[in-house]
Amino acid sequence: MLTMITACRLNDVDPKAWLANVLARIADLPASRLHELLPREWKLLCQAGKADDRQAA
Repeated sequence: MLTMITACRLNDVDPKAWLANVLARIADLPASRLHELLPREWKLLCQAGKADDRQAA
């Protein structure tokens, strides 16, 4: 767990937000996409989602 929290901090990701999102999504995510839950990838996906929200508005 400490490794994941440290990975979050190194990638400027809020560990609590990341863990809550991962726990909510992991059951429905196919094994081939589990890499998306790593803090680095998760941050990029969140940033892309926010950019898409801004463009739609």
